[in-house]
Amino acid sequence: MKFWQVIDRKKKNRAMETPLTHNISPGREPPDLAQYEKAGGYAGLRKALGMSPAEVQAAVKESNLRGRGGAGFPTAQKWSFVPMGDDAPRPKYLVCNADEMEPGTFKDRMLLEGDPHQLIEGIIISAYAIQADVAYVFLRWAYKLAARRMEGAIAEACRHGYLGKNILGSAYSLEMHLHVSAGRYMCGEETALLNALEGKRANPRAKPPYPQVSGLWGKPTIVNNVETLCNIPHILNQGAEWFKSLSRSDDGGTKLYGVSGRVKNPGLWELPMGTSMREILEEHAGGMCDGYQFRGLLPGGASTDFVTAEHLDLAMDFDSMKKADSRLGTGTMIVLDDKTCPVGMLLNLEHFFAQESCGWCTPCWSGLSWIEQILQDMEEGRGRASDLELLESHTRLLGPGHTFCALAPGAAEPLQSGLKYFRDDFERHIHEKRCPWSQT
Repeated sequence: MKFWQVIDRKKKNRAMETPLTHNISPGREPPDLAQYEKAGGYAGLRKALGMSPAEVQAAVKESNLRGRGGAGFPTAQKWSFVPMGDDAPRPKYLVCNADEMEPGTFKDRMLLEGDPHQLIEGIIISAYAIQADVAYVFLRWAYKLAARRMEGAIAEACRHGYLGKNILGSAYSLEMHLHVSAGRYMCGEETALLNALEGKRANPRAKPPYPQVSGLWGKPTIVNNVETLCNIPHILNQGAEWFKSLSRSDDGGTKLYGVSGRVKNPGLWELPMGTSMREILEEHAGGMCDGYQFRGLLPGGASTDFVTAEHLDLAMDFDSMKKADSRLGTGTMIVLDDKTCPVGMLLNLEHFFAQESCGWCTPCWSGLSWIEQILQDMEEGRGRASDLELLESHTRLLGPGHTFCALAPGAAEPLQSGLKYFRDDFERHIHEKRCPWSQT
């Protein structure tokens, strides 16, 4: 799969309709600083520096930008919890979460590799809005190309006065550092990410206090996702009303939607927020490959509930996906076809979640390993009728409020929906004492 096939060159006014990807072309180096400026880059930063931090926050609030990391929390509201004013603790930090360890998710990689200055500009504006002194890009270790390109872009920005002391002659100063992580799925949880950034084990922290008040090294900290931050320059440059006009829903802006699995055209596309699953799957991903039938999909990466054909006309936005008892998550679909064993697919996912557990709480490290073993037994013909009840009990015991963070509840989502929609497949494994797909 080539995630670079996101680009639709036939669109008019691409910079206005697809702001996140208009600088990105397949097979081409990302724009350097001069090219980025020529395309309108850093204009949003110049506007922001002529505004107060409160005015920048107000513009982002008006835009209805919600976090693109999966939770969908309103970005400006998150910023508003940071203490401001002369009496606020110092230093303050802004951290960009570029770890992207969610299975089936590859949207941030494209932005990091394809247009690093866009991310840098978004970080600087966001840091200015909360008056942060230092910014970190927390990058997944496997993103080698992204690391090289981010390092080069940060150095360019420093040389031309966009980072460092008195940015563009203003009173605002900001340091920016690239941190290449050791790599754990747990670092998607923001407090675990902060522990890792401090050189500690990536375990989640108790909340409260929340990072906005006491985060990195006990100081006020905001953690935002790559895609979230890349929207910020365009909001400042073009305005909140323009940003809202890009969307088909109440959530502002565009969204990077991805599809993987047995579809004719797997990849990633920047589309209006609220585009339906059916349009993404059938028009952009080209529908199912010849000889395969659609059974279901995980709409937002591995930690979301399955949806089926009856849900395909729902809009892919944060609120609409609740109607299918699922979540938008990262907006990157993993498609299940009729020739793939759903039990085997879930075994693969639960194996990942089990090995990525940090071990901090018993329901997660013990429960996920137990789930993995039950599914393994089913695949190998050792399943028992009582296993179905046991798996269902695990989905309840690993649900929200029963574990220290959201890793285990997220791991339970594909399982609980898999038991709901594909129960006959589980029962066949038990009654036939084998995986029915093993002979096909």
